[in-house]
Amino acid sequence: MQPIAPTIISIADIADAIEAGLKRKCEQLHAEQAVYGLDALDELQLHPVLEQSLRAGGFGAHREQRYPGDRHKRSLGEGERCDFVLTPAPGRPLVQEESCGTLFDSPDAMALDEAFWLEDKIVSQFTPEGPNANYSSQLLSTVRQDVTKLSKHAGILRAGLLIVLFVREAVVADHDLDIWQDKCLTRGLPIGAPARRSFAITDRHGNATCATAVYPVAHI
Repeated sequence: MQPIAPTIISIADIADAIEAGLKRKCEQLHAEQAVYGLDALDELQLHPVLEQSLRAGGFGAHREQRYPGDRHKRSLGEGERCDFVLTPAPGRPLVQEESCGTLFDSPDAMALDEAFWLEDKIVSQFTPEGPNANYSSQLLSTVRQDVTKLSKHAGILRAGLLIVLFVREAVVADHDLDIWQDKCLTRGLPIGAPARRSFAITDRHGNATCATAVYPVAHI
């Protein structure tokens, strides 16, 4: 079998897949009259929904992959991990650490520097307990750390940051994402123009909008 030529992954396609998948899940929860919605989940709990969304959108979604610079460490439990590494087709694998360059490596496996590395951050303006006191710090501080990681790790050429906001209304998301983006650019962080999406969700405890933004991150 001949190796498959790499395909460039579009942030707009990622944004469309995430929006469609989250919408489907929200509609399912609404139809079930669920007490809690997606905005009650933390990041790890939401990861399976994001994975399903990406796969349904035509991507291969590989969760919790070690950064290339940490793959020399002997134990697979050591090193920083990226939330998702994407390939352009659901069935296309990534090069595996233990079989790279051997007969056991899949002939159509995608090299790590050809794949798309995606970190995600989920932040809710309101939680089931009330207003989120850490909303601003979670958005403004923690998320910038992900941009720095993606931009400086050797072996990553294509990367992005997914921000998922659960907020009262779309204007809040637009305002807060604009502020976050301006602060990143002021600090010289290498983000590009995002692909943004938003849609209404059932208001269970204050959040009536889900807004997403996928920012490309350049390697420096």
